Amino acid sequence: MTLRTVDAAPGEGARSACSGFAIAADGSYAARLVPAGDGRGRTPERWTLDGPEPYAVPLPGPRPEGPGTEVSPLSDGRVLIRRKIADRHHLALLYPTGPGTGELHLGTVERDRLWLLPPTPRGASAHALSPGERGTTVWLVHGGPHGPEPVAEVSGRCSGGVWLDREGRLLALDRTDASGRTKTVVVDLERGGEVSPLLQITDDSDDRLLLADPDSGLLLVRSDAPGEARLGWGVLGSHRPVRFPDALRPPGVALTPFAVQPGQALDPEGCAVALRVDGPNGTWVAVWWPARRRLRHLAAPPGWVRGTGLWTTDGELRLPYAGGQTRCGLARVALPRPEPEPPAAAATRSSDSASGSVSNFVSDSVSNPAPGPVPRAPAGPSPHAPFAPFTPLPRPRDRRPPEPAEAEPIGPPMGRPLPFRPVPLQQAPLARNHAERRS
Repeated sequence: MTLRTVDAAPGEGARSACSGFAIAADGSYAARLVPAGDGRGRTPERWTLDGPEPYAVPLPGPRPEGPGTEVSPLSDGRVLIRRKIADRHHLALLYPTGPGTGELHLGTVERDRLWLLPPTPRGASAHALSPGERGTTVWLVHGGPHGPEPVAEVSGRCSGGVWLDREGRLLALDRTDASGRTKTVVVDLERGGEVSPLLQITDDSDDRLLLADPDSGLLLVRSDAPGEARLGWGVLGSHRPVRFPDALRPPGVALTPFAVQPGQALDPEGCAVALRVDGPNGTWVAVWWPARRRLRHLAAPPGWVRGTGLWTTDGELRLPYAGGQTRCGLARVALPRPEPEPPAAAATRSSDSASGSVSNFVSDSVSNPAPGPVPRAPAGPSPHAPFAPFTPLPRPRDRRPPEPAEAEPIGPPMGRPLPFRPVPLQQAPLARNHAERRS
């Protein structure tokens, strides 16, 4: 699954582990910092999400955590914590030991700034990012033989952090150069930090990668190449251009993707994407499929930890929540896959995409939106919008599996596995007809 945490590291599109809430890459655990009992400082807390019921375990230390502390859960149940004391960043692993908390010291990093990157998909290691005077350093802070160590140096000021594969080898970063232009690059950690460009939609556009799913190759990007900052999508290894559909530009609200459905190999257009929606009437959830041309709006559970959640492979969206009498809750909703397109429309789209330019990693042209009025999205939950309520995660005796989704491959398959030496496309022809512009 692809996950986004609440508080991003500096820079748009950053998905670092955060001081608010973070979920392990496999969805087994989560961690957050909660106010201490005396109201001074905060205390780490671990959530278990893969059992019959979610539950929370406090991990208090000898003293409350100060500002700037980060936590990130590992797939083995331990919680990585970063504390800044004076000019050093102290890293340790926390784990419950009966009534107390065990702590394994990993080492320190002497840098002015350091923040944790999202957990690697396999969850066995952890990395951090540190900007410096000449560039940005990628640190391996857990999983190495000798404690924290630098594993890559990237020129420019980097933010973000998205894993492109399940092995934790390819790391995408949003790099800002001396001119102030931001492009996404790929750092190959097994080739000594070799850097290759990933997103170069146009020469003068700011292109950032927000989410990536290693199974399907689906990418969610934000770029101002269409003339304003827009959400778009592309596919790793595809010949088709990056697209900016009208469905991802509803007026009056802001969309932020935070999770992509995993396990949809060779079917990126069938992947469900969960988005946080912020509007004048509040915050709620929307779901979008690349194969569909509209959003489906969902009522968020009370106390939702905003901007967090996870998908199961069979299309169940789970959202963590807390508040009131509930210290740790997980709401869920099963969503069926979108209806397949009519054969004529599918054939038109396949024909359009086949004529695009070739890229070994991702096609990076701009698909302009179709002219005319933009479909309006609701400013908040209303009875006229296609909302679906969330229900709490039931106890084992009440749990029923979601109805199986029908198999319906949509769009052209990804014909090649993910290569390790991406060669991006500088510019490609624009979309040439209405069918491609609207998708």
